[in-house]
Order: sequence, then C-alpha cells, then structure tokens
Amino acid sequence: MTEPSPQAAASPALPPEGAHPALGRPGGGVALRVLQVSAEIFPLLKTGGLADIAGALPAALATAGCDTRVLLPGFPAIRAGLASGETIGQFALPWGETVGVLFGTLPAVPGAEGRPVHAYVLDAPSLYNRPGNPYEDAQRRPYADNHRRFAALGWAAARLARGLDAAWAPHLVHGHDWHAGLTAACLKFSAGKPVPCIYTVHNLAYQGIFPADVMGDLGLPSAAFQVDGLEFHGQVSFMKAGLFYADKITTVSPSYAREIQTPEQGFGLDGLLRTRRNDLSGILNAVDAAVWNPATDAHIPRHYSAESLAGKSRCKAALQEETGLTLSKDTPLFTVVSRLTEQKGLNLVLAAIDTLVEGGGQLLVLGSGDHELETAFSHAAQRHAGSVALRVGYDEAFAHRIFSGSDITLVPSRFEPCGLTQMYGLLYGSLPLVRAVGGLADTVVDADLATLDDGTATGIVFANFSEADYRHAVRRALALYRQPRAWSRVRQTGMHQDFSWTQAARQYRVVYQAALPNFSHALP
Repeated sequence: MTEPSPQAAASPALPPEGAHPALGRPGGGVALRVLQVSAEIFPLLKTGGLADIAGALPAALATAGCDTRVLLPGFPAIRAGLASGETIGQFALPWGETVGVLFGTLPAVPGAEGRPVHAYVLDAPSLYNRPGNPYEDAQRRPYADNHRRFAALGWAAARLARGLDAAWAPHLVHGHDWHAGLTAACLKFSAGKPVPCIYTVHNLAYQGIFPADVMGDLGLPSAAFQVDGLEFHGQVSFMKAGLFYADKITTVSPSYAREIQTPEQGFGLDGLLRTRRNDLSGILNAVDAAVWNPATDAHIPRHYSAESLAGKSRCKAALQEETGLTLSKDTPLFTVVSRLTEQKGLNLVLAAIDTLVEGGGQLLVLGSGDHELETAFSHAAQRHAGSVALRVGYDEAFAHRIFSGSDITLVPSRFEPCGLTQMYGLLYGSLPLVRAVGGLADTVVDADLATLDDGTATGIVFANFSEADYRHAVRRALALYRQPRAWSRVRQTGMHQDFSWTQAARQYRVVYQAALPNFSHALP
C-alpha cells in the first residue's frame, strides 16, 4: 500500500503567532492550531455521541496547548447558533457550485477558558438547508446528494488548511467519522505544503458508501479510485478515504481499536486497519462534567451526589410519574437511552422483557430508529402497562432525567465503539448492565465475588451476545438490587469514576505530536 504524494506547489505561509487574539498563550508559548471537522456539535445539532465529543473536545484540547476551531456544514441548527458570522472566503466545488465560508463564534459551545468556540460554517443553503434529520429525508432515506454535501466539507477543510482565512491557518486537521472522511484525501491531492490529517473513527459500521459514478463529483484524480485509495468493492467509501489517506488514525476506545482489526468487527476494512496498526490509537471518550453532573444538572428535579443520595429517590419517583410507570421506590427501574438499532442489542432487551418484569423490575425506553423495534417496544408497553414505557424520539433534557431516576442503564450492544450512556449511568448512580465489548469493556467492572470484595465493581457485565447470557445478567442485576449494602457499594464506586477530558486531551496531543514531529518542541 502506497501513500500518494501531494502536487508540488508553494503553500501560503502561516500567519505569525499573535496575529489573531486566539493564538496568544500566557508566557509567550505557541499554541498548536487544530481545525476540527465534523457534521454535528452539541448542543446545536446532535443525532448521537459524535456531537457530544465534537462539542467537548475544543475546550479539552485548550488545556493541552491547542487552539482549536471547528468546521461544520451549514445545517439550519448550526447556522442559527453562529454569532457574528462573516464571510471570509468562497471557493468552487468540483461540480461547479460556489460556496461561502462563514467565520464566527458558537456561544453555546465553550472553547478555551470558557469563551465561545470559533467556528467556520459552510454557507451552502442548496446543500444543507433542509428540515429534519441532517442525513435523511422524512421517509428516512439518505439524501441522494450526500456525497456532495460531505465532499464540500472535505474541500472546505483543505482550503482552510491552505490559507483561505488570511488570519488563521491550522497546523493540522482533525476529521471525525465518515462525514469528514474525504478531508484526508482532499488534503493529499490539493496543491501546497503537506498539512497532516488525524482521522477519528466513531463507528466503523457507518461508512459513507456511494456508487462509483459519484467519483466525477468528488474532484479527486481517477488514481484515487483503487484498492489503495477509496475504492471499496466497486464503490466509493468516505470512511476508507479517511483510513487510507490520514496520517494518524484514532478511535474512541482501546478495545475498539483492537476489535476493528478483526474480521468480526472490521466491516471489510480490517485488512487496511491491520496494515495501519502502527498509526492507530484507541483514546477513550470522556464526559463533559459541566453537562453531566447530578450535583449541578439543571434538567433533573433534585440534585444529589455520591455522598448525598436523597435526591435520587425523588428523581426516580418523578420519572415514574412522568412516564406512567407504577410509583414504587423499591422496584428496580431499568432504562434504555439509545438509537433503536440491532447493533445496540435491543432484540435481547425485547426477548427478556418478561424475565425483567416477572422478576419485579420496570423498563423505560427512550429512542427512535428501526420501525420494527419501535413497534415491538410499543406493544410491550401496552402488554405490561405500568411496568414498561416507551418514548419515541430523542429529548436531551428527558435523557438527563432518565439517568437521574433510573437504577440500571442497559447497553447490551453487539458492538460498541465506546458508548457514553454507560458513563452517564455510572456518574448518575444508575448501574450499567453491558456486554463486554469495545468501550463498554473498558469502562465497566463486573460485580462478581472478587470485585465486590475488593470494592472495584461498578456494574453488570456479560460476555456472549445471546439471549441466555443477557437474561442471566438481568437476573444478576435483580439479585444485586435485593442486597442493599452491596448495591450501595457498587453504586458509590461507579459514581466516583473519573471520565474527565484531561487524560483524553493529553493522548490526543501525543497523536498530534507524532503527526507533526517538527512542531512538538513548541508545545507548552
């Protein structure tokens, strides 16, 4: 496998440090300028965990000596969240359309020292000004021009790396998931001094695959459409473009970094990932404590902490009342906050509802996705009125109330790159019941005799993706709940876990340094 060489040409010089107020550092140090490219950012636009990470990373990286700006598509929610937006440039896309690039701040997204993060937003209403889901129409069909919509994002990143903004240019570009996958290819095949690209895989199952005939729209040379490139079984894969052309690759947990190199979880890309294993790192996602903290959370009815848990009982009662579940402080409340997909193990949850209810538990599900799963959970709620409840859709504030009021958070995934819900559950005193896979295995310690004895247990973990193993895990959770002293110890241990961004930010800095060896000495 060979790496293509960029076309030789002069690159615009980076502006001197201090040319923009965001660049200065106390003591005269040099900030590493990072352009983060993603399709979503919390709290403006969120369909999954990607948005949470994209929203928290700029502030986290600031503590590691990075001046981070974000590049986003001009979806309506993002445009509405952009303040003081001014056009800093425009460029022609390969299919002839001209788009503008706006620069401003996102007041809802904190950056360095709590100041709003600086953002570039693509001004292209014909591509992004559509109602509803950013990727699908009202019938949940992917938009036919998604390849153009996210190729535009890649080319915008390349233009900014080459000096489209005269006041600021990044030292490296950090793209997230398939939506930003073409960024690395655009950087490799555009003229100018090489600008390194870091590519983070959040979920390898979603690859951005398109028919081969879209190549004419992408603006890449025909040589890019080959096995050593973005060709994937005769089609175009944006995910593969990122994996092949990026200088360094990260994913969102150490276990997932190993798992995606196997045929079982590599989704056809395991061979490429094994080839690039020396460039691949697993960095565990973190949790923004300013957003997810039961002691300060504005979305929950009562605050509480590991040292003072009285408020959690009130949260549970309020949640049961809100969802029509029978009011009972002694009934263990199991909850699901998830996309309703087979990947999340929700077929197992459905298969074991009778075990859960007959064992004295309640189940509350929040999510949307597969129509058959939505229907099946709806029927279960009708069949077990007062014990099972369903809320279709996603409501951020309601999700907070669920974690605060629940006793067990269910994440029995077939595969799970990292998972954030089990971390939220731990911090809110809702013991995770998870399968030992990906980031779930990295964050939850099973409650067995040894871990109960040494005080390290934080949840219930099962190994095999089978109804029998899941049912047994549910019975174990019910049994543990009936042992108040043991349950309390496990909950206390979980609530004291540290999922802060400090360590993750340091690990990203190490990856950045490896991609920019000549810049490493200048980092603070």
